Amino acid sequence: MHLAGSDWRAYFDSMERDAWRLETRPVYTVPQEEQAIRRFQAGNPLDPGDTAAWTGRVRNYRATNRSVGRVHIVTRPLTDYLRFEFEHYRHNVEAGEDVRILDLTDRPDPGIPSQDFWLFDDAQVVLMNYRADGTQTSREVFDGDPKPYVEWKRIAVAESVPFLEYVKD
Repeated sequence: MHLAGSDWRAYFDSMERDAWRLETRPVYTVPQEEQAIRRFQAGNPLDPGDTAAWTGRVRNYRATNRSVGRVHIVTRPLTDYLRFEFEHYRHNVEAGEDVRILDLTDRPDPGIPSQDFWLFDDAQVVLMNYRADGTQTSREVFDGDPKPYVEWKRIAVAESVPFLEYVKD
């Protein structure tokens, strides 16, 4: 089953405890971000309004005793897109999202797949599928055993560092 629009939002919002994301790409091509990226690349700060919809949702989840987290796997040098996304992460963390970074530049991959996914309540998996340029092609509900995804989450969290720790230098 593929999820889009309000079906994706309803699926996401139905989590009982937590939603967790693995991000593996150096670039995500999101048409709605084009203007914000151009402003950022021109040296302008990120407008908090650009993240308000997501950070509002994160705050709501936190207020209802649910959590949202992610690990983004990166290598240096960071792409322009990742530098832009890192500015978003500052707002996400402030809203209560547990954002972590796993930098593989100077270390071996701990065995995590290059497939982006969301894991809900350690029981439901949604595969995030992209073209080579970072354009999302689908969100696909995975109907197999979630145990490997739970293990990949465990490894990614254990091997990563909190976002604010990663960017403090």
